[in-house]
Amino acid sequence: MNSLERTLIEKAGYAHGWENVRESTVERVIMFSARHKAEAHVTPNETNLVWLVEFPKGPPTAELVRSLPSLHQGGNTFQAGGEASLGCLLRRAAELAMSLPNQAAEQYAVEIAKLGANPPSTTEVLALVKQRRGQELFRKAQMDYWGGACAITGIDVPELLRASHAKPWARCETDQERLNAFNGFLLCSHIDALFDCGLMTFDELGTAVFSPRLDIEILTRLAINQPIKLRWLTAEHSPFLAWHRENLFQKNKSPEYS
Repeated sequence: MNSLERTLIEKAGYAHGWENVRESTVERVIMFSARHKAEAHVTPNETNLVWLVEFPKGPPTAELVRSLPSLHQGGNTFQAGGEASLGCLLRRAAELAMSLPNQAAEQYAVEIAKLGANPPSTTEVLALVKQRRGQELFRKAQMDYWGGACAITGIDVPELLRASHAKPWARCETDQERLNAFNGFLLCSHIDALFDCGLMTFDELGTAVFSPRLDIEILTRLAINQPIKLRWLTAEHSPFLAWHRENLFQKNKSPEYS
């Protein structure tokens, strides 16, 4: 690769979540970020401005293949043809690397440790500060993982989206569980409200299941046309959804209050 091509790659990396360059030679460009642990290795293909991109340190290959199957070449290698394709690949890889598997929990632990050196005046205020920051990090992880779009509708207006826990914050046993990117979904606000209070859940295939309390008239007035389904569902989501179905979903017609 000549210097102009390497500059183009480095520019795409800087714009899409890979702001640091570890190596830049005629053979390859290696990029990384202070915001996540992944690396991107970009090497030339036989065709001009077509590159092979490997991610030897993540993000999870299966998640990246799910998002960009047409670019996958096998293993942890992807092919990008042109600057736009490279930018799309690098951006999605960075989003996943910043949310998976436990980036939010790790960042939270660091911030809470710093907070302990200069804690708020009361334990109640400390608990509130910790929960608020944890919720912020969980939302960021959901935004990154779902590419800033609702897990069902694909709507990408941030003001309309909520980071919804499957197993609620207060019911989780550890911060790792609370901040796990698979413990919830990015949902439009009205769908989040249904999921959060247990009037809706998802089955093993990701199809929405509604409480008997919601008849067809109510769903129609909510502009929900059945069936609706998650854009995808992974094995890592399953234990959290199983907990939601068993402990939060309102299976009966009579209201449940907690």
